[in-house]
Amino acid sequence: MNIQKLSVVFVLFAGPIALLASPATDAKIEDAAKGSYNFRVVLDNHVRVKADDGAVTLTGVVSDEDDKTLAADTVQNLPGVTDVQNLIIVGTEYPKHSDAWMAFKIRGRLLVKGHVSATDTKVAVTDGNVVLTGTADNIAQKELTAAYAKDIDGVKTVKNDIVVNAKPVGETVGENIDDASITSQVKLALLTHKSTSALGTKVTTTNGVVHVSGEAASDAEKSLVTKLAEDVRGTKSVENDMTVKS
Repeated sequence: MNIQKLSVVFVLFAGPIALLASPATDAKIEDAAKGSYNFRVVLDNHVRVKADDGAVTLTGVVSDEDDKTLAADTVQNLPGVTDVQNLIIVGTEYPKHSDAWMAFKIRGRLLVKGHVSATDTKVAVTDGNVVLTGTADNIAQKELTAAYAKDIDGVKTVKNDIVVNAKPVGETVGENIDDASITSQVKLALLTHKSTSALGTKVTTTNGVVHVSGEAASDAEKSLVTKLAEDVRGTKSVENDMTVKS
């Protein structure tokens, strides 16, 4: 009899505690999403996040389908998320392959790639011809910026007028990018690259260290996956445990 009473008391007290846990987790999910690099910088705070018992609903308007995918994947990588309903609308501000669209895609690419500076680079596009101006820390950064611009669909030529302003020896500029943003950027890079298969590849990130597993079609594909992950802004190192088909 006493045991039954204790059980009833336990249930009465455990119930409210369990109910309080969900709102706390939802609040952490929302804060983590809003505070992520992808939501703050890449998506420019255009996406709203609402969590309910771990189920997340995304709303807002973005200018590109890739941004819609990026938002959902960033949230999916957060602890406590059980489901993501992506109600984001893709606007038609920039018609695909227009000059404005190409400029938008180039700026977006520079925001998520490592070893380049989006804030110090200006992009102008006329009839598919790109002109880059601004400053770079070194020749390698200048050339890499042009390479990313050339990789955008529709770009005809790239005129690289970026000026190299070498930083003093020992001076570095660091930026802490959250793991969820890094993971989603790596996955998006694999998804959009024609020579890799994102479907069979698992990506996780811990303190900037990217871990990749799954199956690669060849040694070349495995090496490419490593390179794409290394190129993502915020990546400190890459551990590639992919197996190669025999």
